[in-house]
Amino acid sequence: MKKSRVWILVMCFVMAIAMTGCVKVVQIGHEDELTGTVRFNAAKDVEKIWGSKVLPELNKKAVDLPTFFKESNGDLKKLASKYGKYSMGTSGELSYAVKGTGTVTEVNQERQAGYMTVKLDGYDGPVVVKLQIGSVYKGSALRDTLSFIKFEDYTNQVDWAKVSQSLHDMVNKAVVGSVDLKTLKGKKVSFVGCFSVDKKDEILVTPVELKVQ
Repeated sequence: MKKSRVWILVMCFVMAIAMTGCVKVVQIGHEDELTGTVRFNAAKDVEKIWGSKVLPELNKKAVDLPTFFKESNGDLKKLASKYGKYSMGTSGELSYAVKGTGTVTEVNQERQAGYMTVKLDGYDGPVVVKLQIGSVYKGSALRDTLSFIKFEDYTNQVDWAKVSQSLHDMVNKAVVGSVDLKTLKGKKVSFVGCFSVDKKDEILVTPVELKVQ
């Protein structure tokens, strides 16, 4: 019985060769070379656009934080149509691109989602300004603020999430990784970044530029 089954399998294989003319064995992980489909790589995509698209757009649209706080007058959603961008068109998370200069008053690395607190120049109001310093970054303000990154351009929710993660990886490597966090307290810094509206008295900025003055 076993011999007959083996014989049938052999015949099927021979017939397949006869019909197609050849059999190509494709190594696992190289299927795209056969199908012509390019596999999505968020990290490479982000690396390509970081200097050419991400930084130029955010530098152009970033609003000065003291000005923003003055105009918003305690309502951070008030300026949505002027400076903000919703993650889902007219709904979802509301994010802004901002910039500012100030003195670092605290550097907190006790948790994975570290942050530093900045006392803004030209602002004495109640809103606390924090900058994310990783290694874990909360939210998706950076991805959601960019006009050229749209959910409908991606295959699924997984790829969409990978874009945000890869942007955070770039921040951790190219922005936060370029400064000595242990020596920042008491120093003046300038920054450009993004935040999503969450609390009335605190904003958490994901920096795309961070310079020690």
